[in-house]
Amino acid sequence: MPCYESVLIARQDISSQQVDGIADQMTALIEENGGKVANREYWGLRKLAYKVKKNRKGHYVQFNIDAPAPAIHEMERQLRLHEDVLRYLTIRVDELSEEPSVIMQNKDRGDRPERGRGRRDDRPQRDDRPPRDDNRNNATEGDDE
Repeated sequence: MPCYESVLIARQDISSQQVDGIADQMTALIEENGGKVANREYWGLRKLAYKVKKNRKGHYVQFNIDAPAPAIHEMERQLRLHEDVLRYLTIRVDELSEEPSVIMQNKDRGDRPERGRGRRDDRPQRDDRPPRDDNRNNATEGDDE
């Protein structure tokens, strides 16, 4: 049977248990139509690149599926009809990967150093600056006409 990877994005205002329910429905649908879900990953609530149906964030779920094409068509039809699903994408792959996806691998990397310009407390103090001459206050006091 052909192998597929599918990712769905659900609305931000539903709970992760409801997202798991959607994923369970899709898994049951695939298995009813003669396929199997080899792996399922919940990527969490992530920021979208742009607003999709007035949502800035979405719950991401990825499936690794080994199923016939009619099962995939039925899953995509159900995803189109589901009101909590913002987007989905299914692609055909040559073989299913056994290792975690790149998103899950990046979540596990807590040993990376902090990026950016550094902390604010490593900068020199600015106490040695002379006081600023504030001309704005002087201009308003002299206008008593």
